[in-house]
Amino acid sequence: MTDTPSKSPPAPARSASAAAARGGRRGTPPTRSWRDHPLRRITPWLFLLAPLALLITFTYVPVGNMIYYSFTDWDGVSPDRNFTGVDNYTQLFTRPELFRVFFVSFYYLAASAVQIVIALYFATVLSFDLRFRNLFKGILFFPYLINGVAIGFVFLYFFQDGGTLDSILSWFGADGDRAWLGDPESANTSLAGVSVWRFTGLNFVLFLGAIQSIPGELYEAAQLDGASRWQQFRHIIAPSIRPVLSLSVILAISGSLAVFEIPYIMTGGATGTQTFVIQTVKLAFQFNKTGLASACAVVLLLIILAVTWLQRRIVPDEKVDLV
Repeated sequence: MTDTPSKSPPAPARSASAAAARGGRRGTPPTRSWRDHPLRRITPWLFLLAPLALLITFTYVPVGNMIYYSFTDWDGVSPDRNFTGVDNYTQLFTRPELFRVFFVSFYYLAASAVQIVIALYFATVLSFDLRFRNLFKGILFFPYLINGVAIGFVFLYFFQDGGTLDSILSWFGADGDRAWLGDPESANTSLAGVSVWRFTGLNFVLFLGAIQSIPGELYEAAQLDGASRWQQFRHIIAPSIRPVLSLSVILAISGSLAVFEIPYIMTGGATGTQTFVIQTVKLAFQFNKTGLASACAVVLLLIILAVTWLQRRIVPDEKVDLV
């Protein structure tokens, strides 16, 4: 019996069957993946459209309008805005009563230094094993959670004549019925003390988070070498939290220049407690000098940016490698 060779399909048929096996037809281009799609390049920008729109609408556009208003004599109500050039800035730097309020910021700057020291101390102590440390953390951070208006009213009654503070001092034989908010020195000192009580918790949380991010092996190695708590703070904790400490200094300086709600509620800027922001608000809404108030706001913004730049130049952020 002779073997009969099997018949094979012609070449065109074989190529057509191979193309059909690949799921396509001759002349059909290969399917493009999503990686090659043009929309893939713009997809990240599509997700950024909403936050960028909000940022531009509610930040950069108002700042641009404020800069424009600072070169006009607009009163905040009239549709007429006459261009006056740098007249508002000239008034700001030639009228001492407008620029003198910056000296009040030194009280709050000193208070900021105090609160940073207190926050750093408690953050260092509570980062180690200590009984009731979670309770102490809550006590320190709780004042920052309270609304500033409520704090202003609470301490307004606390410092009033014959109020809570005078009653406590009378228990120790001190002279009561003192006008704590009656003269500039005691009023600004009292208001600065309120800011210490309120904002210490914010710095405390920042420092505590930075300290707890330090690897525990460094403390163990330091203890094996016989390092004391002070030596651990000096050589391990302090270098590790340097960026956070720099951030706290920037926030303290900018915050001391832009104090508003506590003195505005407690004294309204009276008895020499008027800050630069309170003066700006009064110029805009009480004296209808929106152009001059805008110039004050621009100057305050430039001062904060200059202080931040100078601080970055003096104490640059350096990567610390403790290992």
